[in-house]
Amino acid sequence: MTEDRSADVRGVRGFWEPLGLPGLFDVHTHFLPPNIQRAVWRVFDEAGPKIGRPWPIRYRDSHEERLELLRSFGLRAFPTHPYAHKPGVASYLNDWSRDFAGTAPEVLRSATFYPEPEAEEYVAQLVDDGVRIFKIHLQVGEFVADDPLLDPVWGVLEDAGTPVTVHAGSGPVGNEFTGPDSVARLLRRFPRLRLVIAHMGAPEYDDFLVLAEQHDNVHLDTTMVFTDFFDRDGSYPRELLPRVRDLQPKVLLGSDFPTIPYPYHHQLEGLARLELGDDWLRDVCWHNAVRLFGPPTADS
Repeated sequence: MTEDRSADVRGVRGFWEPLGLPGLFDVHTHFLPPNIQRAVWRVFDEAGPKIGRPWPIRYRDSHEERLELLRSFGLRAFPTHPYAHKPGVASYLNDWSRDFAGTAPEVLRSATFYPEPEAEEYVAQLVDDGVRIFKIHLQVGEFVADDPLLDPVWGVLEDAGTPVTVHAGSGPVGNEFTGPDSVARLLRRFPRLRLVIAHMGAPEYDDFLVLAEQHDNVHLDTTMVFTDFFDRDGSYPRELLPRVRDLQPKVLLGSDFPTIPYPYHHQLEGLARLELGDDWLRDVCWHNAVRLFGPPTADS
């Protein structure tokens, strides 16, 4: 292991071990088919002009190397989080994610869907097959959360109680499909949905915080929020932090590993800097996810 990676391991374990946790439960990581992963990384390599600065990917390693690194960090559970960018892609991503999850007990079996006529059928089958979490990305997929083609899908997921991570915030680059409005409309029609709002809804933090306050099953993941990289474009409003503290049971650790431009432990340092207390950190980094998904496979 290189010195950089050894320092990463020390930094991560030095965060959670003093908290008395058995490890970390990260609800927002990505493992994608190699061809899709390369395409995603190309987008980030070329993203500099759009976001105003480079986005160097720190963990551009093989799947096997990344798995071993997360294990050395002490991560006990994490998803693959595929997301479809056009019709006809979801089933390919879901098949690959199923096979990959079968290779590592720490991986939460993950899937995605897209507004397409066959979505209800394949989502229902995936739920029956044991998928633990879905992911959709409104900006990349260019659709709104309440697209009429998704009505039967949301009905299936509401009844099943399967969590869905939704990247709906307009960061880092928004478009006509991003923002809180379509998610708010969706929740008015399907109020029991278990949603995890990626990146705490950045930059529409207040709007998505309200949705988490108003709906019992809406959660927020911390992915990239409270880091120096995100703070350059506007830090999380300090006046919202008391409400984030009050939402302690509904905030979940997320990282966006491997497509991050800083060491993994920097996300954890950002959480610690909030000074919301060790109990808050324990819930965010472990207990809340265990309540939502159940214990990691090795523990069940």
